[in-house]
Amino acid sequence: MGRFPLLCSGSVEQCRRRVEGCSRISHLAGLDFRVTLYYLALQYRQGKGEREENFRLMALKRMGIVKDYEKIRTFTVAVVGVGGVGSVTAEMLTRCGIGKLLLFDYDKVELANMNRLFFQPHQAGLSKVQAAEHTLRDINPDVQFEVHNYNITTLDNFEHFMDRISNGGLEEGKPVDLVLSCVDNFEARMAINTACNELGQIWMESGVSENAVSGHIQLIIPGESACFACAPPLVVAANIDEKTLKREGVCAASLPTTMGVVVPILIQYLLNFGTVSYYLGYNAMQDFFPTMSMKPNPQCSDHNCRKQQENYKKKEAERPKEEVIEKEEEIVHEDNDWGIELVSEISEEELKAASGPVPELPEGISVAYTIPDKEENLITGETVTESEESLEELMAKMRNM
Repeated sequence: MGRFPLLCSGSVEQCRRRVEGCSRISHLAGLDFRVTLYYLALQYRQGKGEREENFRLMALKRMGIVKDYEKIRTFTVAVVGVGGVGSVTAEMLTRCGIGKLLLFDYDKVELANMNRLFFQPHQAGLSKVQAAEHTLRDINPDVQFEVHNYNITTLDNFEHFMDRISNGGLEEGKPVDLVLSCVDNFEARMAINTACNELGQIWMESGVSENAVSGHIQLIIPGESACFACAPPLVVAANIDEKTLKREGVCAASLPTTMGVVVPILIQYLLNFGTVSYYLGYNAMQDFFPTMSMKPNPQCSDHNCRKQQENYKKKEAERPKEEVIEKEEEIVHEDNDWGIELVSEISEEELKAASGPVPELPEGISVAYTIPDKEENLITGETVTESEESLEELMAKMRNM
């Protein structure tokens, strides 16, 4: 083991995957397996100090954007739904070096899914989570994967789903750091919402339109921000069956550009840099990125949401309030060595004469200025008498002057 630290570091599963990778390299290159092992070990020793710097995403740290990018290896993210959004999200998180991924989906890969730019034709017929795991392991064997091929909305599976959310962290027995909803129906979203409200688990809800040119992502912190039940979609609030909205022939293409908006926000939240909005919309057709924040509904139909709201209020009440010190505006050059003074050109009498009566207003409302009475401020003095002479005659008089 001392001769091959690269292969033998980490867990047994990681070592096994590295050895399998070396075996494939040896087979493709026509080399002896032992030669390949020795070459990799030599490369590791020579470049051990540069491996982190060569990781291009470390540039975020060198530029001062992220303080500790290596911390991403300690995080666990659960991705529910490995379709258009979920597959691209899982791939980007894997390439970023996430510590552990939990994948949940009950569907199988079809040829119609090839537009995801993730699944491959030979994977048709496999479960989406199984196909995703095979692809993602080849991309980054250091990431831990846990896949579950079932529907989370059934009673038994829901209980198991909650157990894995609360105990499936990188260190077994600890909760995941974030749950990402990438499902395409209201029932599954409500199941995730119910589980996260009960566990107090922070999660993100995301979605892409059928034409794939618009989408949204919503950060949901139980008790602090509105849950999915606090402000349900209009279709659900109007008691319309969402299944009737599925139309034949509608473009269901999944543009990586739209789905790529989700992952940077995910990474931002995990690594705590920049500003993460509670709700971000995206519309590629109109170049429109609306953001908003939604407070929880005190009359939310989910009792766990109301419970989390009470807990959040208690925490906020116990938190020591920061004293806000009001600074008086400094007067510049009140006293100076040159005796310079600022004097108004208008006297108080002139100012009063130019002002009008102040109307009666409710308490707290004042006027910026008043309009003087026209009759009181008529200009008195000599006026020019009217003349019946024409303009030409007047101009002739002026020339003779």
